[in-house]
Amino acid sequence: MSTTAGASPEARLAELGISLPDVAPPVASYVPAVRSGNYVYTAGQLPFVDGALPVTGKVGEGDGLVAPDTAADLARTCALNALAAVRSLVGTLDGARVVKVTGFVASDPSFTGQPGVINGASNVLGEIFGDAGVHARSAVGVAALPLDAPVEVELIVELTS
Repeated sequence: MSTTAGASPEARLAELGISLPDVAPPVASYVPAVRSGNYVYTAGQLPFVDGALPVTGKVGEGDGLVAPDTAADLARTCALNALAAVRSLVGTLDGARVVKVTGFVASDPSFTGQPGVINGASNVLGEIFGDAGVHARSAVGVAALPLDAPVEVELIVELTS
């Protein structure tokens, strides 16, 4: 399903049939998002679905590892969780622009496909925000993430209106 040219992020969410989840409660001493001037910085968001991680472990190729395609779907979930944190703080995604995405991938030592995994987050942001979803990005392989999550994503969003 394609998005309507010029549609607002909130309209695109509806058009795409995407409902943002409730904001996941923090697992430590922090808040899900903080506004500073015209920017909102999210905490790293794990791929929680209904309060639980659907998959845990390291990403890579082979038995006992989380497949890269599965991890990309989880990165998408992380991005939606981050958008939920932004919306909960400012009330709407309309007038917002995604500036930066940082993605962390709990990687098997031989795995080097972190950019492809974090494309799961970048692609959904592009679907929702159109040109305002084009962003700078880092995709980083790490040894482990909280709660044995395979991926974690954080956003910097500029409020343009």
